[in-house]
Amino acid sequence: MTSLTLDLPKWFDLHTHFRQGPAVPAYVQAHLDMGCAGALAMPNTKPPVSRIVGENTDDSWTIEQYAADLRAAGADAFEQLIVPLYLTRDTTAAMIAEGAQSGLLRAAKYYPPHGTTNAEHGAPMADFIGSDVFRALEENDIVLCIHGEQHGLVGEAYLDAHHNAETRFYSEFMPRLVEAHPRLRIVCEHITTQAAANFVRSQAPDRVGATITPQHLLYTLGHLIQGLKYHLYCLPIVKFDADRAALRHAATAPGQTQFFAGTDSAPHTTKATDCGCAAGCFTGGCAPQLYAMAFEESGISPLDGLGRDLGRRRGRARLPRAVAALVEGRERAPRSRERRHVVVVRHLAQREDVPVLPRPPRAVHRRVEEHHPLAHGPRPAGDPRPRRRRRGDGDPRGQVQADRVRRVVVLRRRRRRSVRVVRRQAAARDVRPD
Repeated sequence: MTSLTLDLPKWFDLHTHFRQGPAVPAYVQAHLDMGCAGALAMPNTKPPVSRIVGENTDDSWTIEQYAADLRAAGADAFEQLIVPLYLTRDTTAAMIAEGAQSGLLRAAKYYPPHGTTNAEHGAPMADFIGSDVFRALEENDIVLCIHGEQHGLVGEAYLDAHHNAETRFYSEFMPRLVEAHPRLRIVCEHITTQAAANFVRSQAPDRVGATITPQHLLYTLGHLIQGLKYHLYCLPIVKFDADRAALRHAATAPGQTQFFAGTDSAPHTTKATDCGCAAGCFTGGCAPQLYAMAFEESGISPLDGLGRDLGRRRGRARLPRAVAALVEGRERAPRSRERRHVVVVRHLAQREDVPVLPRPPRAVHRRVEEHHPLAHGPRPAGDPRPRRRRRGDGDPRGQVQADRVRRVVVLRRRRRRSVRVVRRQAAARDVRPD
């Protein structure tokens, strides 16, 4: 069996979440393992990173301290690590000027109030347009990173067949923003709609760029709600097929320089909660493969797409790129879902002590251990015996019923044992039980 070596460029993830707490080293290492040379680490921690210098407090953290914590967790291996300033109602123009002069402030992040995880400290975009804070960003050449959704919408206005929170933001606020601040550099983060892609490509000046996540290049709203696959739930949510096609066209257009990688990789220790679902898709460790899948589905070579688009930046912000190797220990396979899955599995299981298992049938994913050959030991070639199946395999409702039957059987056995024990004790005392 031949081995296929793919030479991929190191790339820069210009939107990711490393969170806080004991799991941070694992999140950082997942990015390093996939050839990531730099990261823009989001500031929506608890409390938010809303100051620049000094010690952390119960109400706010600082860029200085949070960046130091990330480097201590392994992020010092990155060529570039940028922590943007979380813009709140307490942000002042003086803070921007002082931060730019210190060299710690390189970007600022706008969150619509309550628009995503820990975004309750944000302020409406209408309050920032024309403000001293945005003028200070413009004068000090600080990049403004925007979560581009309108806040406070009712359900019908948040998402329907024609408009959603993102299309409303890009039609109502973005034109005003670029007109009011003609020199402000802007990154439209994790765009999801055709309207946003068209704005960046056709209406915005060259100083405006955008990041695109792998999940928004691969999936649509149908993938999310078909079976309620909450692991695909992120904000902004995945949209419709026309939106996905527009994002793919924007990302793969020859010579384009305005769209670049930002995974929005967002780990949560608990994804499904009592009051809903945490927003975020964790793609650490497999983002390049997911981008390659999207490029392949767009009809271009995954290698060409990765080399041309993932690590590209513009103007003074262009960052150097190196080359990393990804080895796939299988023969070259046709362009198919199996091949793409193998690439992802191989990347996630590069350690020698982790076996690479073939993908089980989709219908029996709950019982992988029973259907995989390694579960029951090797069988001789040509063994005609059918593989053992348990009641409920491949059917979630049947599985629930099977579990109920098992519980009833266990309870009946316990009851019979108890009766036998009582009878033996009564016989020993020569007394009949009631």
